[in-house]
Amino acid sequence: MDSTAPSPPVPPGSTGPALGEALVDWYAGAARDLPWRRPDTDPWAVLVSEVMLQQTPVVRVEPVWREWLARWATPAALAAASPAEVIRAWGKLGYPRRALRLRETAVALVERHGGRVPDEVPALEALPGVGTYTARAVACFGHGQVQPVVDTNVRRVVARLVHGRAEALPARAADLTDVAALTPADPDRAVRFSVAVMELGALVCVARTPRCGACPVRLSCAWRLAGSPASDGPPKRVQRFAGTDRQVRGRLLDVLRAAPGPVPAAALEPAWDDAAQRSRCLDSLLVDGLVEQLPDGRFRLPAG
Repeated sequence: MDSTAPSPPVPPGSTGPALGEALVDWYAGAARDLPWRRPDTDPWAVLVSEVMLQQTPVVRVEPVWREWLARWATPAALAAASPAEVIRAWGKLGYPRRALRLRETAVALVERHGGRVPDEVPALEALPGVGTYTARAVACFGHGQVQPVVDTNVRRVVARLVHGRAEALPARAADLTDVAALTPADPDRAVRFSVAVMELGALVCVARTPRCGACPVRLSCAWRLAGSPASDGPPKRVQRFAGTDRQVRGRLLDVLRAAPGPVPAAALEPAWDDAAQRSRCLDSLLVDGLVEQLPDGRFRLPAG
């Protein structure tokens, strides 16, 4: 769908749930067709998507998500897999510790909840690697609960729409209150609002070049009404990837994923020329549990 096509704006000066209602109406015509948003998606599939989407673009996540669920459709199925299997299946999504945490979560779901994904936020937050955002997202999108769900995109939308700031302040408890104040009263529309406001931040109210002309709440946006002032905070540093330890760790894991069995240290040398950095990154992979060293000195993905 064309997310840049303008929607009828709400009347100037509208506040609170009226803005949320407008976003729900906009979302009905502008939403991306993402598989984890479909009505038949179960809470486990939603949880997997939320973990994979952390700091990773949708286009990279979707094929891996489909393959993952085709292989491990339930927490019990993933819990029975070896760490090496899940690291290989994670592929090049990045931040591979998420793969191990997801497996740990599956084990916890089997042991604590009979293989079911709970619908209570505290129970979700008690799972390995599941924080406030992910817990609320799973409760809302997986179980249909009315929950304020706040990610980076939502915080930016609220900063502009409500507070007249170009960028969001550091995460704070008031973020949940701000989002709750915009939420429609009808439970079904409240759930759709939680994803609609995220979609607005992802497609329209983007960080560098917001498409204000396509925004359904532009006439009530405090930032736009203030003249769209620039951010008064320090400039954001662009994160580089080339040459970082993240890149080196990925190269080392690529070698081990492709190998049919354990490899000697010499087999890892072509992955990166800088021996000191390569050694440092290999040590960090060992500490993180992403690589094992055998008594004979060879290396492999963790067996269990």
